[in-house]
Amino acid sequence: MNVSTLDSPLQAGTQSPAINRNRTMVAIALVSFASLLLELALTRLFSVVLFYHFAFLAISVALLGLGAGGVFAHIERDWLSKWNSRQLGVRICIANAILTLLVLEDILHLPISMDLTLANFGRLTVLYLAAAIPFFFTGLLFSIVFAREAKGIGSIYASDLLGGALACMAVVPLLNTIGGPNAIVCSSLMMAIAAAVWAEEKRSRMIALCLSAAFVVLIAANHSGKLIDIVYAKGVRRDQPWMLFAKWNAISRVEVDKIGESKYIVIDADASTAIMNADPKNWDVNGEPRPKDNGNPPTLGYNWKKDLMSAAPAVANVLRPNGKFAIIGPGGGVDVLRAVANGSKDVTGIEINPIIADTIMRGNHADYSYHLYERPEVHMNVADGRSWIRNSKDQYDVIQMTLVDTWASTAAGAFALSENNLYTVEAFAEYFQHLKPDGFIAITRWEFKEPREALRVVSQEMEAISATDPKNLDQHFIVVSDGDLNVDGRPVLVLAKKNRFTEEEIRAVRYHVTVNDNLKLIYVPEQIEESKRPNHSNAFYELITQRGDTFKQIFDKPGLEWSPRSIFLRDYPYNITPVYDKNPFFFFTLKTKDVMRNVLAGTGRGMDWRINLGVTVLFMVLAISVVAVLAFLVLPLAMRSRSKHRPGPSSRLFYFIAVGLGFILVEIALIQRFVLFLGHPTYALTVVVFLMLLSSGVGSFVSRSWLKRTSSVRVPLLAIAAAIVAYVFLLPVALSSLIGAAFGLKVAISAALIVPLGFAMGMPFPTGLRALSELDDNRVEWAWAMNAAASVLGSVSAMIIAIHFGLNVTLVCGAIAYLLAMLLVGSFRQQFASST
Repeated sequence: MNVSTLDSPLQAGTQSPAINRNRTMVAIALVSFASLLLELALTRLFSVVLFYHFAFLAISVALLGLGAGGVFAHIERDWLSKWNSRQLGVRICIANAILTLLVLEDILHLPISMDLTLANFGRLTVLYLAAAIPFFFTGLLFSIVFAREAKGIGSIYASDLLGGALACMAVVPLLNTIGGPNAIVCSSLMMAIAAAVWAEEKRSRMIALCLSAAFVVLIAANHSGKLIDIVYAKGVRRDQPWMLFAKWNAISRVEVDKIGESKYIVIDADASTAIMNADPKNWDVNGEPRPKDNGNPPTLGYNWKKDLMSAAPAVANVLRPNGKFAIIGPGGGVDVLRAVANGSKDVTGIEINPIIADTIMRGNHADYSYHLYERPEVHMNVADGRSWIRNSKDQYDVIQMTLVDTWASTAAGAFALSENNLYTVEAFAEYFQHLKPDGFIAITRWEFKEPREALRVVSQEMEAISATDPKNLDQHFIVVSDGDLNVDGRPVLVLAKKNRFTEEEIRAVRYHVTVNDNLKLIYVPEQIEESKRPNHSNAFYELITQRGDTFKQIFDKPGLEWSPRSIFLRDYPYNITPVYDKNPFFFFTLKTKDVMRNVLAGTGRGMDWRINLGVTVLFMVLAISVVAVLAFLVLPLAMRSRSKHRPGPSSRLFYFIAVGLGFILVEIALIQRFVLFLGHPTYALTVVVFLMLLSSGVGSFVSRSWLKRTSSVRVPLLAIAAAIVAYVFLLPVALSSLIGAAFGLKVAISAALIVPLGFAMGMPFPTGLRALSELDDNRVEWAWAMNAAASVLGSVSAMIIAIHFGLNVTLVCGAIAYLLAMLLVGSFRQQFASST
């Protein structure tokens, strides 16, 4: 039976085939828009409800559901033939609109903590399977339409990609204006509108339109987040009276919580920063309160000498009390207040989140913070810290970052761990370039009994300084901790000066540490006998004073013998080797072989536990994805094939696996590459994915007329592989040299680099599907499922490859996948040749 006759005009009504085809393309675009919007919104939601590592889960869930839908369509092809595509479209879209809302409620109400218990794993499994259901129905619908509309598959696939591209453009403004939960309701709305487009009968259309109206009313009623919002996050109930304010955007969900008399900004129900409640005008230079006009002491405010100057980051203010500061990630303003109160007349703050900088600190809590961010000496900028410094024309006395890590997924979700780009060797080199000759970088990181985060900062900065003063690295550092390093979770300040620290500066630091007994001096550059050096046995001292090449220099010059420093880096129990823009995973300090041992031992329950868990989750999602792909995609199809004659070789299906794997590997690597260039992770997601999907859609649309013979697809496949390899060398140079361009010009440059590649990448998949149809190979749905399965595994594998080998290797793996697809093109000719 030729299933395409099921969609003939006699069964679909009196409309012409052209009109039906146009309605099909519009409906497919709407469904694609709704599905990708749901996927991207889930990455934000999972980052809040779980942890940012689980953003990977959203991508895996979506792709698994799409593939499983294709499997079901293939296995139940005869049963589904009772309805034509438009009838199925109406039913599936209405069901999907309602199911998406139910999935949202399930996610918001499941109390999933980070404890490794059976009950917790069970709840996570429920969430995983529930979240896959809407994507299952989308995959079911798409595979049915692709199988039945073989002649127009290029234009239909182009509509699919266009809808996804528009979702990429819409997700950021939607998250910024209506929030995460409402963005998912908006996905339901688009599904309901798609049902109305599919509908041929007046009754079905009215049901779909009424459902659409109901979703519009729900979005409007929930604009303040009072009806649908987070109930449980990280296993803790969040709808509590101490929450004063909550708002979503594409970067995070931000709360203001009142704990006692203090107020805290809480990011994604996890990271927090105190809102400063002090007026620097009310304190004299000795930290004593000045009387008010009526002679009484001030009733509000910190004694900054006691509460602020006794913290480790204050050492920067001791050395440069009147200096020009650039503060990346100021949050609630503690570093800004310290700088202003010590006498700085020029403080620049660079805050990536507009909710923190504008809505809270210069909005509803401006009075509480004594308008700290609106003072004349304070200049606030809403931007990515590194990109802003890189484009700045100014020189600073101090560039400061205090515990800057969001521990949150941006709208880029699983595709980019963007915060790590602040801590690469290239980033530190840029910071040094923007310092005055006597300036220094002040980085505070959490540290543990076995140091790794602040220690890695030292490793990074040594690599950056070695370009100008390789023989005197030990003279450029001062390290101070807030308490002894005999417990986990101590803040440690690393000062790295552009030139060598002077004896006067060292004496000033020593005196400040003496009068604040909570501070401990970990390292100072003093030329005295070894026995009198402070804490001379600690890891910081050992790393800084070791002579020789670093890991990178050893790899660049393999003939060199391993130096004491490179041996120290190799043998240290944690990975503290320098990271670069090509592998910007600063926080992954665990060596892979020790991941499970650390997790099972429960070491470092603070930030360190999350890193342990993050690496484990990555491998866990890969394992779950493999099992799910086998259970829901491979085995059902394999069992089906035993009882059915297979019309062609299995190598045809491997073609679709190679194409899916190549596409997702390249897409993830390109997004990460463009984060720095475009200046914001959400811009990278929006611009890169939009351009790739849009150009791929155009490539798909023209593939039928350009590639009349299946064998012709070898040309774009070879071009794709060659272009990817060229980009490995071209992108770092091109993007770095053009970083100072205006944003509009950057978008145009991005288009010039991405569109040709995306155009070619849009051709292989629809060409393969069309070849199956022309060969009377009834495995179109199976091919769809295999392509999705490859994307499931590829989305996680891309991050594992990038973490261990870098983004360049990820791109090369994508090129290899496309070359493999090129070799498999011959499988489409075998049966054709034998039948003629």
